[in-house]
Amino acid sequence: MNAKAAFSGVSVDDMDKAKAFYEETLGLKLVDDKMGYRFALPGGSGELYVYPKDDHQPASYTHLNFVVDDIDAAVADLAAKGIKFEQYEGMTDEKGIARGISRNMGPDIAWFKDPAGNILAVLKEA
Repeated sequence: MNAKAAFSGVSVDDMDKAKAFYEETLGLKLVDDKMGYRFALPGGSGELYVYPKDDHQPASYTHLNFVVDDIDAAVADLAAKGIKFEQYEGMTDEKGIARGISRNMGPDIAWFKDPAGNILAVLKEA
């Protein structure tokens, strides 16, 4: 395959809420709004296409990961914007962070949802 670009997509049930969340809360730049919303991802790493779907069902997997240098600061910043982090018993701490680095079990990661219930995460790589 000789692809010239790639992007990821996810459906939502409310385009206005999705636009506000991805653009204002997460700070992604809207680059196209012809058949949905396409947002530029940080560092030129690609784009996210958000599109409406009448029978939307939230993705049951993490559809987008944001790599950060300081996960505690990222979680605090997003929590201050009203984002609630998922809690997984025996896995996440009180902030919602799974501390994988200190246990030699992968990255430190914290999961949260967009307004349509799709799962996203911030993570610090090991």
